[in-house]
Amino acid sequence: MNQTTTTDYKFILMDKNNVPFIKGTSMKIVELVTSIQAYGWSPEELHFQYPHLSMSQIYSALAYYWGHKQEIDTDVKRRFEYAEKQCLESGLSPLSKRLRNQSFTPTKNNDQP
Repeated sequence: MNQTTTTDYKFILMDKNNVPFIKGTSMKIVELVTSIQAYGWSPEELHFQYPHLSMSQIYSALAYYWGHKQEIDTDVKRRFEYAEKQCLESGLSPLSKRLRNQSFTPTKNNDQP
């Protein structure tokens, strides 16, 4: 059984690593926050994009974020830096290399005037 602890927020639990997530889901608060930061989504748009989350869960997660903004923003930054480091260390994929080495020649489309 996964070890979790409760918080003062109705739908928010902490996992064994003290990462806050939405109760009844595997959605971490940091994932919801990055969706807002990346796409500018409103709570309603979050609900549309993540229909398994209720509006109550979303608002509870956002309340948790605003109450713990600095630590979650630090986590977002840490995750971004880790992803950037992994990209730099892994280099281009074989497919990317092949595509970059190919010259692009547009084909003529006979359907257009």
